[in-house]
Amino acid sequence: MGNVRLAKRISMMGKLLARGMIVGLVAALLSFGFLKVFGEPSIERAIAFEKVMEAAAAKQAAHEGALPPAGESEPELVSRGVQSGIGLLVGLCVYSAACGGLFALAFALAYRRMGDFSPRATSALLAAAGFISVYVTPMLKYPASPPSVGLPETIDMRTSLYFAMVLISLAAMIAAGVLRRRVNSRFGEWNSALIAGGGYVVVMIFISLAMPALDEVPDGFPATLLWQFRIASFGGQIVMWATLGLLFGVAAERALVERRLPLRDAMV
Repeated sequence: MGNVRLAKRISMMGKLLARGMIVGLVAALLSFGFLKVFGEPSIERAIAFEKVMEAAAAKQAAHEGALPPAGESEPELVSRGVQSGIGLLVGLCVYSAACGGLFALAFALAYRRMGDFSPRATSALLAAAGFISVYVTPMLKYPASPPSVGLPETIDMRTSLYFAMVLISLAAMIAAGVLRRRVNSRFGEWNSALIAGGGYVVVMIFISLAMPALDEVPDGFPATLLWQFRIASFGGQIVMWATLGLLFGVAAERALVERRLPLRDAMV
């Protein structure tokens, strides 16, 4: 009996994983459409600004008699058209499919452990928690920046700091979820959620203040352009996480029903 139950759980996990990755691909397509419409114009303007700054620097160097050696510029390995088209789409598909798979595994672990929620409600709550911990909180400390913002020599440090912030935020969110479960019986659903949420906020404020700040926006960079780029990046993430939360909830519910298992016991 135990082996049969284990086999059912493994089968269910595989089904949820596959559906999570498919939903991730759908999210990638929707995000791609959003970013092409709202994100690409700001990137094009940022690249144009970068070219103007490079031309101004070259002109200044020529005026001072410090011309760079001829042929020093590196050829463009990937054209801008490829970057903004198939390159962007492939990158989003890989990222979103991976997020969808991880989201499905998180759902399998959290279902009926977060509370007496339906599959759709569980998926929506997980998506909201993921959006806050994986994107919103790290973005508040290290916001997204378009081309020409940031020094080339600091890219490794900036990348490491950003991913460290993501991991810390995700770990804090998981800890907040565990805390909510442990104090739920004593304080009730609503109060335990407030305690856990408050604990997450306090921890992340402390971590954010402790981590080094980065400010590499060049002088003269249009503030409106920077704002538009970050809003577009924010919108693209909303599209992805909303798609995961809403569509995966439907897919998970159908998977549980298809197995003809009680929704309350299928993933426990």
